Amino acid sequence: MRKFVFLLSILLVPFGWSIAAPSIEEIDRIRIAEAYRIGEKLQDELWPRWSAAPFGILFITDDTEFLIRHQKPNDEFTSIGYDKLLKSEIFARPRKFQKNFLATFPAFDPTPIIVVGKAENTTDKSSTRWVFVVLHEHFHQLQYSRPGYFADVDALDLSGGDTTGMWQINYPFPYKDEVVAKDFRKLTDLLLAAYEANTEADRRSRLDAYLAARNAFAASLKPADYRYASFQLWQEGISRYAQYKIAELAGRKLKPSKAFSKLADFVSFHKEAERLSTSTIEEMRTLDLKTWERNVFYPFGAVEGLVLDRLNPNWQSTYLDEKFALEKSYDVIAKQSK
Repeated sequence: MRKFVFLLSILLVPFGWSIAAPSIEEIDRIRIAEAYRIGEKLQDELWPRWSAAPFGILFITDDTEFLIRHQKPNDEFTSIGYDKLLKSEIFARPRKFQKNFLATFPAFDPTPIIVVGKAENTTDKSSTRWVFVVLHEHFHQLQYSRPGYFADVDALDLSGGDTTGMWQINYPFPYKDEVVAKDFRKLTDLLLAAYEANTEADRRSRLDAYLAARNAFAASLKPADYRYASFQLWQEGISRYAQYKIAELAGRKLKPSKAFSKLADFVSFHKEAERLSTSTIEEMRTLDLKTWERNVFYPFGAVEGLVLDRLNPNWQSTYLDEKFALEKSYDVIAKQSK
């Protein structure tokens, strides 16, 4: 036995692991598997061609990063074997990213990958909420993997020379401008009214008022500022929309796996969809551009997607080609109403 332990330690030391090779905890394997299962069963039903997107994950624990459904990018990673539940060979390396990470980007090569920490280490602490946030990030993989995406982002000319991508968060949008904030609040109220209209005629009337105000708001901004707002609504807003819609679809059509439903913090898909819907509308009622800053684009864009569902059911078919411009989907509605 002593010889076996000694030999095992010799085998593991070159790979950076001291006593035993790292492994993904069972609760995390169950969560990740559930995200994959929901995505694979429902993604194309919700959004055309979503399954064409990559679905690689870099999963971050306190000490280790695990690469799932992505090819080994470099010699920093070591294979720890094939995981039947996750349907992937797993590669591991000592942790480099923050353990509360929750983002999608091309970390190793042009393929966008979800970089995410354990549920307990992120802002979304519970299992079900975390799973649908991962699917939110998977929608980003669809956006980023479209031909020409990064060239089109560069063409927006918003980076100010920043090559790290952090300009997407730090862009100096005039959040604190009193007039801009006041106009955005009015715009939010008009969009919410269009969403909550009970009849088709009322919805059309309220939408006309909203679109007129939207065009006026766009004209009041500097062109670069409007390009940034439009970019964020298209990218983050519709990803929030997709997060809610796949939760709602899962609530109607998919039972959780037995292992996932047995987790101590399990919440049904239906309840998570209700929570997302309620929280998004509550956010819309309290949006304040001056204090929320970039976060306003998430619920606002999500509600734009919900309004488009009712008035232009085919809008998804052109969304990925008409990058950063949800207003083009509204143009179709305007033409139909004439």
